[in-house]
Amino acid sequence: MAETSTAASATASTTTRILLADDQDDIRSGFRLILDSQPDMTVVGEAADGLRAIEQARLLRPDVLLADVRMPGADGLEVTRVLAGGPTRVIVVTTFDDDAYVRAALGSGACGFLLKRSGPNLLIEAVRAAMAGDTLISPQITVRLLRDLGHGPAAPRPPQPAESAVEPLTEREWEIVELVAQGRTNAEIGAGLFISAGTVKTHLANVQGKLGTRNRVAIAAWAWRTGRISPEP
Repeated sequence: MAETSTAASATASTTTRILLADDQDDIRSGFRLILDSQPDMTVVGEAADGLRAIEQARLLRPDVLLADVRMPGADGLEVTRVLAGGPTRVIVVTTFDDDAYVRAALGSGACGFLLKRSGPNLLIEAVRAAMAGDTLISPQITVRLLRDLGHGPAAPRPPQPAESAVEPLTEREWEIVELVAQGRTNAEIGAGLFISAGTVKTHLANVQGKLGTRNRVAIAAWAWRTGRISPEP
């Protein structure tokens, strides 16, 4: 009996608890179906407006909150600002492909920015990335932001590892870096290279260690700015 209780407790401790905040019932229902289908995720609550989302986040203390940008009461950006620094990681999910929203969300402490049309795989990947301390942005937005950053005359450029200081990447790691720089998700990279998404994640961790970068966006920025990979036209 004690062994069963211990096993159940261990399972509960590894389950990501998620709160959904969106003023559209069908969006929340769709997200719930996707996330509850994962063995390591469970939706613990829903909110139809921003103020209720903040209240529920403080009450339920979920691991992750998926927040729409435009909601009654308080928008997703305000929700992110209020909850920043707390135990709940906020991922902003929206239909609005607007760079101003992206920068505001990330500047407010969001752990991800997704377009609702990105699909279920990316939604799941974003939650797992947030739990791993990473930030996932919809690939099409990532590519556009990096292109603007690379071409803007006054764009700030963070320090890049010196070429001699970078441990050589393997041929497989270069393949993955190129696809990351093109905005592909782990699932898409795995499908294209005929490897699992988990294997892609392992390769990316190795690349991050070699380059001294924190996440896939920084990997893509390094690849573009060093001229090793050219962005897609």
